[in-house]
Amino acid sequence: MRIAIYPGTFDPITNGHLDIARRAAHLFDKVIVAVAVNSQKRPIFTVEERKALIREAVLGVDHAVIAVDSFTGLTTEYARRVGAVAIVRGLRVLTDFEWELQLALINDKLAPDIETVCLMTAQEHSFLSASVVRELAHHGNTSLRDLVPPHVAAALARVYGPGGPPGVGASDRSDV
Repeated sequence: MRIAIYPGTFDPITNGHLDIARRAAHLFDKVIVAVAVNSQKRPIFTVEERKALIREAVLGVDHAVIAVDSFTGLTTEYARRVGAVAIVRGLRVLTDFEWELQLALINDKLAPDIETVCLMTAQEHSFLSASVVRELAHHGNTSLRDLVPPHVAAALARVYGPGGPPGVGASDRSDV
């Protein structure tokens, strides 16, 4: 079985992320959308909330093909633990390429037996990032239907509310 991991913080999962995950599922026997725990970031959703949002987002996809998990530590170590042959990354715009190339090169140094596979984003998602979605939600923009699945938009509305109160983080609420 050829397993690939698709790592990221996914805070929140976007339609662009889902596009990459679905397309990767056509290339591999199993794709694990792996929520990375990054101590340098302050996510708005907890790891468990992000995993639940992703699980709901991939309900229409065969669960034998896409799984959801989380990990701490190096991506290559996690990939080895789950028996992955590849790390899937998404490329949106040219500026992504430099960062993704650096990651691919260091991952190749750490784990030459695990390939990095970069998939170009669909044109309609080329501007889309989780940080853009968070910023829009923070400022009370409720028109996120083309950016995230409906349940993710609802979760963002619960976090930010109308008008987007600043300073609300995952540790400040229990209703998402």
